[in-house]
Amino acid sequence: MARRKKVYEGKAKILFEGPEPGTLIQYFKDDEAAQAVAPISTATEGKGVLNNRLSEFFMTGLNNIGVPTHFIRRINMREQLVRMAEILPLEVVVRNFAAGGLSRRLGIPEGTALPRPIVEYYLKDENLDTPLVAEEHIIAFNWANQQDLDDIVALALRVNDFLSGVMLGVGVRLMDFRIEAGRIWEGDFMRLIVADEISPDSMRLWDLRQPERADGSMADPAPLTDVYTELARRLGVLPSNVTHPAKPSVIN
Repeated sequence: MARRKKVYEGKAKILFEGPEPGTLIQYFKDDEAAQAVAPISTATEGKGVLNNRLSEFFMTGLNNIGVPTHFIRRINMREQLVRMAEILPLEVVVRNFAAGGLSRRLGIPEGTALPRPIVEYYLKDENLDTPLVAEEHIIAFNWANQQDLDDIVALALRVNDFLSGVMLGVGVRLMDFRIEAGRIWEGDFMRLIVADEISPDSMRLWDLRQPERADGSMADPAPLTDVYTELARRLGVLPSNVTHPAKPSVIN
């Protein structure tokens, strides 16, 4: 496939002009994605191939249950065709269990089940270390309006229900994850869709299939190791000729 004009390049992906108006080609690199507050950029061979397959798997599943996404189809091992969208300058984090920044901020032990899923917003600005922001900030600075936020919460919770069920089915606990939302126009109407990607780069996963202890009891859940390859294997989407990438960058 001939390379087209580059539109944007981030740490983990490159966007090129698509073959039709309103489309983009999303290319998955092997570089690590930025963490919520601590960007890193180290190459891990094969990660982009796995993230392409995994994001295809999750986005297709969401489309099939009526959750709108930008995903159209996978083109090859590293590229997929997506709809062009106006991306909101926010990272939307859904937390099911205490971990990372939430545990540090509130002193809640890691692994504690939360009373209900918590939705948080982070401003997409690496120069500011992607700060946590409140709805009042978002509306006051016109990053999104109240209807946008209502739609984002509805999207995020539906994604959470889907991902949690899929992960539990393969022995994985979805601790937390982040998504991005984008605006698209359909005639005279605007709506929000799930954009960017859904992959281990944007999830914290704990393994429920821990080996038994010497006394025969089950060990406590722990972070999933070799997460890209292992998750792809359990979900049945592992392509051939892929090495074992390193652990993902996790949500703060």
